[in-house]
Amino acid sequence: MHALPLAVMAFILYVAAATWQALTLTRRVSSRTGLVRSFGLLALMCQTPLAIGLLDQGASLLPGITTSAVLISGLAVLTLLVVSLFKPVLNVAVGLFPLTGIILLLAIGLPSPERHPGMTPGIALHALSSALAFSLLAIAAFQAILLGIQNQALRHHHIRGVVQSLPPLTSMERILFELIWAGMALLSLAIASGFVFLDDMFAQHLVHKTVLSLLAWLIFATLLVCHLWLGWRGMRAVSWTLVGYLVLLLAYFGSKFVLEVLLAQG
Repeated sequence: MHALPLAVMAFILYVAAATWQALTLTRRVSSRTGLVRSFGLLALMCQTPLAIGLLDQGASLLPGITTSAVLISGLAVLTLLVVSLFKPVLNVAVGLFPLTGIILLLAIGLPSPERHPGMTPGIALHALSSALAFSLLAIAAFQAILLGIQNQALRHHHIRGVVQSLPPLTSMERILFELIWAGMALLSLAIASGFVFLDDMFAQHLVHKTVLSLLAWLIFATLLVCHLWLGWRGMRAVSWTLVGYLVLLLAYFGSKFVLEVLLAQG
């Protein structure tokens, strides 16, 4: 099957699942978590051949920006579907699913430059832990957005609509910090394995990613320490989570954009 029909099918399924969950949040339809998960899983099954096809374009040390976006968005969806079996985080699908669908449509036909053939087990560990950390912290970022909406609504005594559909505020905060703790563990593994297995983490083509990844780690670490010792929560936790993830986003995709788009054009 050609890439475009698969991408369109995945996009439709992602949007359908996200729409139902959004309607659930606004209390316009009844909750159907099984339906949302099923549509998300079917969309992910459509996405998988596209990801494999991008990888088959050529072996590489680190995938190009197009391949990375498709792989990481798919991994984030898979992570969300699994975590939602144990934690009430499926509302994150309202933002994550459509974004993944858009990434798929944009990825069709775009080149994915491949560099540095060969991937050792150590580098594979670095790549996998990086992708998992990025995916978990993406879910944490969407969770933070929902928590921010909930906080603002409660501050203004708006207790109807979306707020009624979300878990209690304390549960939302607890889940947010659980996601950050898990993401931080994987991010620490990714950074440590990078220093061990990559030739030079501060080489010219990796220095931006390394510095920004360390900065993101420091932001999340500060948030966790201050949450434990100073009781940081609420909008402060939301702000630090979003800033930390933005820095991580720049670390992963900003460096790839500079290398593969700006420098390539230059």
